[in-house]
Amino acid sequence: MCGIAGEIRFGGGPASARAVAAINGRQAVRGPDGEGLYQQDGIALGHRRLRIIDLSDRARQPMVDSDLGLALVFNGIIYNYKELKKTLEGRGYRFFSGGDTEVVLKAFHAWGAACVERFHGMFAFAVWDRASGRVTFARDRLGIKPLYFAEAGGRMRFASTLPGLLDAERAEPLGIDTDIDPQALHHYMTFHAVVPAPMTILKGIRKLPPATVMTIEADGTKSERRYWEPPFTRLPEDAGLSEADWEARVLSALTTAVERRLVADVPVGVLLSGGLDSSLIVGLLSALGQTGLETFSIGFETVGTERGDEFEYSDVIAEHFGTKHHRIFIDSRRALPALGKCIAAMSEPMVSHDAVGFFLLSEEVSKNLTVVQSGQGADEVFGGYHWYPPMLESTDPVGDYARVFFDRTHAEYAQSVDPRFVGPDYSRQFVEEHFARAGADTGADKALRIDTTIMLVDDPVKRVDNMTMAWGLEARVPFLDHELVELAGRIPPELKVRGDGKWVLKEAARRVIPSEVIDRPKGYFPVPALKHLEGPYLDMVTDTLNAQAARERGLFQRPFIDGLLKAPNDSLTPLRGSKLWQVALLESWLQTNGV
Repeated sequence: MCGIAGEIRFGGGPASARAVAAINGRQAVRGPDGEGLYQQDGIALGHRRLRIIDLSDRARQPMVDSDLGLALVFNGIIYNYKELKKTLEGRGYRFFSGGDTEVVLKAFHAWGAACVERFHGMFAFAVWDRASGRVTFARDRLGIKPLYFAEAGGRMRFASTLPGLLDAERAEPLGIDTDIDPQALHHYMTFHAVVPAPMTILKGIRKLPPATVMTIEADGTKSERRYWEPPFTRLPEDAGLSEADWEARVLSALTTAVERRLVADVPVGVLLSGGLDSSLIVGLLSALGQTGLETFSIGFETVGTERGDEFEYSDVIAEHFGTKHHRIFIDSRRALPALGKCIAAMSEPMVSHDAVGFFLLSEEVSKNLTVVQSGQGADEVFGGYHWYPPMLESTDPVGDYARVFFDRTHAEYAQSVDPRFVGPDYSRQFVEEHFARAGADTGADKALRIDTTIMLVDDPVKRVDNMTMAWGLEARVPFLDHELVELAGRIPPELKVRGDGKWVLKEAARRVIPSEVIDRPKGYFPVPALKHLEGPYLDMVTDTLNAQAARERGLFQRPFIDGLLKAPNDSLTPLRGSKLWQVALLESWLQTNGV
């Protein structure tokens, strides 16, 4: 788990090692165990390393294989690297290191960009071919690992974090357009702060979509190929499967996913919220024979009627499976000072209240471990949200989805932002186009597909990556094992959304964990102080939105801002998020990054 960086210069002349060093500096927290930089002619590559597999210097990056004429920077992990290594050795390849990085390098040489289809893992990488000058980029199927890039002035730069590119721009300007992208702003304010790839909130910085290979030729010519998309349809060979059959298949696939994510040369713990998903991971690890497992839970003080912790449930699992459990309690006096650092750790604006929770949890966990498993993704993959059941028989899937998931109507958006940002209803158009694609049978399938392949990638998954990597902590997400996701897509949606959701997963879990954790009311990762803004939190928000930088930027109409500040807790989105926090977070992120 690392941070990667680079610059490609087209048309002759050396790439800038200075710019890449600036990115490396910004990404130091992602890889506190080592730094590397390689520059030759029109290419410069940078890397920050977190030692997880092959802790020796033999696995340092950038990794250059002079015999093959390739140089690689790689962020992530390939869980099946040992099996692939044996296959490659059978083809005559010889290895000088014991980790997965060199396997990626050799696999690329053996199979080209199609090597990604053999990988089980989470990854973003760039490979430079000395002979052709071609650079190939790739990102994992579910976009767990990030990859940002910007093109200007005859050069292209890339990084694991968007702010890294801004730091490089300050170190050696290219002329990157940092104006607000109107389409991205619409998504941020409407599509529950989800800005789908390749967009970011800034016009001149893009991100590689998940499951995508992008090739840049020496002259700057670019091409892209999407190599994976899970089907949300029923297969003929599955027609005879009973409910019990599906439960068994889910449990088997999840067990495999959890076991894969034990591959490491350091201990692996679990972020245990006390909910079904993380509890099931703990139960399966116990069934796999793991002992001395360290688990971690976080809680906040209650604000009003908003309960701030779920320790009673995490304690049940910790006691049942005999884990070494860490309860981490955070009061508001600690959370408030951490907000600035949390926002600085965001590659993009992340409005969800639990970002600071993950940030503070990761800080504490990183004092004990460098690798954990997390239950992120189960709600999207197995249908745990309340908007899925009504969509089974929906005659207006787009409208029904938008009414529940969108933070505001297009009319309200037009009254919120400055007129220069008002255009088409981009978010509704995006959902319409996505729902119209083949490969999803019902309205529920369409919603599950967009949430799994779009919303999940650019909200919860990105949040977990950014907040854990801010402390040099690697988070692995077994519910996003691509084979498990493919299996879940084939399951009849009524088996997923039955009851309060995730029915087939819950029934499978009864074979592993106590029912009191399964049948409990649905919980979440609560940070009540950011939902009900008052006291110093409200003062911070007010100062941010009244700052000279905010007034000069003029993103929002002033009557809209003044109305929110006058009644800070009266305006909530359909998903019960604070509209005031939403706009304040965006403005704070822009100010933090000097945009």
